[in-house]
Amino acid sequence: MKPRSGPVLALLFGAAGWGLVWYPYRLLEAAGVSGVVASFASYGLPLAVALALVRSPWRELRRGGWPVLVLSFAAAWTNIGYVLAVIGGEIMRVLLLFYLAPLWTVLLSRTFLGERPGIPGALVIVLSLAGAIIMLKPPGAGLPLPANGAEWIALSSGFMFALSNVMSRFATHVGTAAKSLSIWLGVSLIAAVWIMIDPGQLAFVARATPVTWGLLAFVGCFIGIVTLSVQYGLSHVAANRAIVLFMFELVVAAVSAYVLVGETLSAREWLGGALIVAATLFSSQLEKPHED
Repeated sequence: MKPRSGPVLALLFGAAGWGLVWYPYRLLEAAGVSGVVASFASYGLPLAVALALVRSPWRELRRGGWPVLVLSFAAAWTNIGYVLAVIGGEIMRVLLLFYLAPLWTVLLSRTFLGERPGIPGALVIVLSLAGAIIMLKPPGAGLPLPANGAEWIALSSGFMFALSNVMSRFATHVGTAAKSLSIWLGVSLIAAVWIMIDPGQLAFVARATPVTWGLLAFVGCFIGIVTLSVQYGLSHVAANRAIVLFMFELVVAAVSAYVLVGETLSAREWLGGALIVAATLFSSQLEKPHED
């Protein structure tokens, strides 16, 4: 049975949200708020609201077991890594590296969900790797590797994104609210530890304006809504199909990056990106029919 429209629309809304939220994070960075602090505020706010409103929130999390624990920490690096990458790198390059996720999803879905990729899975791997090599190949000599720290972060974040998607699908016994809570908790804990290690990141507090605090609050509310939407969608849509729907983020990001900051890709980068997109589209062929 095909997924109902509700989960699909929820994933499209989440994808559009992630395709736009990079800009507020850059505004916060310009105001002196580091990506880690912005991540803590973004996820700590919905976490605080959830803990205040949800009755006995820890019970279902404990019942979720190790899949929810893995989901929590994979999502933590996914989201913190996303923020750091879009602040420090070119939007479309870091997002295309992030969208090598189908490559990792093929392998992880086989391990945790029992999905056999076969020939379609092999094509996803070939197209993804070919796209990455073309996009990352520097002019002249040199290995096709990420060009800077932001791109390495995006690559690792994409792997964790695939892992968190698969874990969300694997943990069918856990509800959307508990999964979202685990993500907010994971990001908040990792960011809090990071800030304690480097407390200088809090220096912005002394000079922060009401606009800065308002933007932090807005991003926190927005991230909370997006997380709930995505987890609801992932609970009803197969992992590889979800990856395809998330590609709407690339469309939104490409338009917004051009309009807001004038970022564009070279012809070679477009070609590599097209192969990565093709791999993502082809990964929908890996989906097994299932009942919602």
